[in-house]
Amino acid sequence: MMNFRQSFFIAIASVSLVAVGCKSGNVKQESGIKESKKEVIAIIDKVNDRWQTTHQEPGNAFWHVSAYHTGNMEAYKVTQNQKYLDYSLAWAEKNQWMGAKSTDKTEWKYNYGETDKHVLFGDWQICFQTYIDLYNFTGKNDPKKIARAREVMEYEMSTPANDYWWWVDGLYMVMPVMTKLYNVTGNELYLEKLHSYLQYADSIMYDSESKLYFRDAKYVYPKHKSANGKKDFWARGDGWIFAGYAKIIQDLPKSAKHRDEYISRFKDMAKALAETQQKEGYWTRSILDPEHAPGPETSGTAFFTYGFMWGINNGYLDKKTYLPVVQKSWNYLTTFALQPDGTLGYVQPIGEKAIPGQVVDKNSTADFGVGAFLLAASEVYRFVK
Repeated sequence: MMNFRQSFFIAIASVSLVAVGCKSGNVKQESGIKESKKEVIAIIDKVNDRWQTTHQEPGNAFWHVSAYHTGNMEAYKVTQNQKYLDYSLAWAEKNQWMGAKSTDKTEWKYNYGETDKHVLFGDWQICFQTYIDLYNFTGKNDPKKIARAREVMEYEMSTPANDYWWWVDGLYMVMPVMTKLYNVTGNELYLEKLHSYLQYADSIMYDSESKLYFRDAKYVYPKHKSANGKKDFWARGDGWIFAGYAKIIQDLPKSAKHRDEYISRFKDMAKALAETQQKEGYWTRSILDPEHAPGPETSGTAFFTYGFMWGINNGYLDKKTYLPVVQKSWNYLTTFALQPDGTLGYVQPIGEKAIPGQVVDKNSTADFGVGAFLLAASEVYRFVK
């Protein structure tokens, strides 16, 4: 039986042979990505059509379903495929343009919880990103689409608490909600509170030496160590925040007070992540200790690919330095993680850490992983000539 590396390199070799002498092979020489725009759209359609045809019933508004829809929105932007827009509209309608549904503010909570009382918990707020996008895409003429988002976030900002974002996933879930609502309302408080909440998150999770984020305070070194005694940075966790920085920087006005600070952090993370990429193109689940949970992982890799490609596309990351990183990760995503039927494999299941011995294989897929892939593919589309 072939091991992962043997099968991976066979996949790469077969793709390379097909590319030799063809038009897309010439594109690779020019841009560093072998596909044309048309071919990237075909990849997006293959993955997204597969997901939507096998998940026809709209899910709830909790984080993992909502994370898929953030990718679906980017896919819609580049493809203008009406069925992608309709899919998210049906989901939003089914969930009444709400996250957690309690209307009694006295019972609203922001610790971990999957109940309707956990209105202030970021995993129930990521849905607002897509609701705001849908509001913008459909003419900005239906305030009900963003009414609950504004009610929840403006109540949250009225409280003295600043510790709402206590786990790294939450930074992807909610930071872009703040910048998107700022752009809709012009209310500067969204940007002030974003910075305040992020400062708290940084104080408990950010490691200034490694330039990476621990998943939450439980995983800070040396209280917690990887299997080989190293700092244990979870790939998907750092994928959430790296992608989150890309999303807020693009939404911020050039004059925003803390914009340069966020750009600097984004660049620091890019450098640290580039240095830890595996030669096959992916990142292992524990970024600094590949042997802790060895083998490929797609969700973190896709979020990183999105961040790197967005940074190159928008002039924040040096193309010569970072395009080779994207070439390798995109190659992994499209020639190994992506299965012939459009299923996206090697996505670590829902969790919060790298788990030694956990099986992550070609059949391991998930909504949030597909969303991350669609983010990455949309940026690749914007890059290729």
